[in-house]
Amino acid sequence: MKQVASLQYGVIFKKAFCDVDVFKGFVRDILGIDLNIDKVETEKEFKPAIGKVAVKFDLYAQDKEGRVIVEIQHQYSTDDHYDRFLHYHCVALLEQAENAKNYKPPLAVYTIVVLTSSDTKYREDILTIDFDLKTKTGKALGEIPHKVVFLCPRHVDENTPTAYREWLGVIFDSLDGSVDETLYHKSEVQKVVEYIEQSGVSPEEKAQMIEEYNWEEFQKTQLNEGIKLGKIESTLAIARNLLAVMNDTQIADMTGLTIEAVAELRNNA
Repeated sequence: MKQVASLQYGVIFKKAFCDVDVFKGFVRDILGIDLNIDKVETEKEFKPAIGKVAVKFDLYAQDKEGRVIVEIQHQYSTDDHYDRFLHYHCVALLEQAENAKNYKPPLAVYTIVVLTSSDTKYREDILTIDFDLKTKTGKALGEIPHKVVFLCPRHVDENTPTAYREWLGVIFDSLDGSVDETLYHKSEVQKVVEYIEQSGVSPEEKAQMIEEYNWEEFQKTQLNEGIKLGKIESTLAIARNLLAVMNDTQIADMTGLTIEAVAELRNNA
């Protein structure tokens, strides 16, 4: 058993997966594509920005046939994370329009999003946005290759494709800070374990992990406060609707508000 830094942290995930061999192995097993690349970029952005929102890609690589984006997300603070990564994907498509001879982008675009939070909306290991044309029977025509794949390591089951298992397994195992390295046989996955060993985490990487953790905790606090505020506003709205048909004591009993709070609502009505 090895003590490791969790792959939920962007700084650690990028450290391991920006290795060319690791990235190529990951893409090969998830997408079935053999990339011909000699580098993987981190924090990739297009300048000038495409559209009204500037975006950065966690990991980005491109060969002569396609460009692949890999993103890591741990904390869900909004309901738009699926839309957000679809936006990222479309940016990588539209960026090609400047040099395109027609509407068909010269490069296929594939986006892989790794979702590590336990608070997932769907209890699925793999979710896919497939842009290809399909007949009414669901047969894909192979016309449009672009694809977005969401991976949820916490929800691997007996039907998860074999090629995915070690990748999703090592990501999930790392979340509690330890990995049983004997479970992994792919050379690229073994490389991931080496990259994330606690003994190899630099002070700078540790500082970034702490910053990420504090930001996630702040987001959780803001979300919880927002939920509380929403409940309070809902209760007050109910109380206001009852002012014309109930007395203050009845409203207080029904809503859980104090009589003083109900009286204040009545005075301000």
